This record gives sequence, C-alpha cells and structure tokens, in this order.
Amino acid sequence: MSFLSNLEWRYAAKKFDTTKKVSDTDLEKILEAIRLTPTSFGMQPYHFYIVTNQEKKDAIQAASWHQPQVGSCSHLIVMCARNDLMTVKDEYFDAMSGGNEEIRASLSGFEQMVTGFLPNASPEWAKKQVYIAQGFALAACAELQIDSCPMEGFDAAVVAKILEVPSNLDVAVMIPVGYRAVDEHPRPKFRFAKEKVFTAID
Repeated sequence: MSFLSNLEWRYAAKKFDTTKKVSDTDLEKILEAIRLTPTSFGMQPYHFYIVTNQEKKDAIQAASWHQPQVGSCSHLIVMCARNDLMTVKDEYFDAMSGGNEEIRASLSGFEQMVTGFLPNASPEWAKKQVYIAQGFALAACAELQIDSCPMEGFDAAVVAKILEVPSNLDVAVMIPVGYRAVDEHPRPKFRFAKEKVFTAID
C-alpha cells in the first residue's frame, strides 16, 4: 500500500486485540520515526514513556475515563513536554558540539538566539513540539499497518503520579498502539473536501 493509502486505512482504534503484540522490530521503527521528528530549533523538548506493564496500563485507563484502548493496547506511549527549557538548551548544545569548544564556539550565534527566545516561551511551546512528534508516530504506525489512537482524554496529573513522572515533565498526550480488535467496527472515515481545508493564494 502507498503512504496515502495507509493514512486512509488508519483510524483511531478504540479497542485492541489483547492477543496481538507489536514486535520489538516494529516498535523500534515507530520510536525512530519519533526520534527523527522535526522540532523548533531541533531541540526536541520532550520525553516519552513506553508502557507495557498491564497494572500501570489499567491504572492509566481508570484515569482516562475507562477508555478501553488504554488497557487493551500492546504499548502505551505517554508523551511529555519538558518545562526546564534552559536545561534542554544546555543539553542540546553540549550534545551537538560533542564537548568540542571550537564547534561550540561556531554555534554561539545560534545559541544566543535560542537563549533569547526561551525565557519568553510558554509551556505550550514545548507541547506543540510534542504534537509534531505525535503526528509522526501516527504516520509511522499507519505505514506499518499498526493501529493507534491519539488521546487527550485523561487526567494528566494522575497519569504523572502513576508513572512517577518528574516535575520537569508535563504529560501532554498519549498514543495506545496495537492491532484493532476483530469485533470493532469503526465509522466510515470522514474528512472535509480539499476546498474546505485549503486556500490557494497565487
């Protein structure tokens, strides 16, 4: 199937087949797609948890208004935005320069620009980067014919407590992944026509 055909095939699965698990090989492909996600400044101000522990998934399901996709999925990806942005900046430039002072010096103009921006960045800025990663994850799942479901419907504070998420992370969104249950019958996919979505300005 083509990329667009796979996007047409995918939908937000609300119930997964608990007897089928995503392979380690396919999971690594999904995670690599997330890792390669473009972000503002390339900073990747986020951290993600990959949850397979059933007790944890069940607890998170209870904090997600008991939505069945959380407990029945193969893997639950909990996506968090970092709120310690200046620390992220330091880690980013340290890693990019590899500890080489000359390389770090060559990045000084870029680093000064980023340093000037970050104090004015709201927590929503980091969450926007998480949403880009979420889109790449959903597309990667579709390419692999793996089902997924983007989720905002959960109590973020409770999820953070269950996973013992540190204070420098804010739980933003989740993606249960797996294989759709055979008894799930999704509604036909609806999307607005192109004319409704796009405006061409020549």
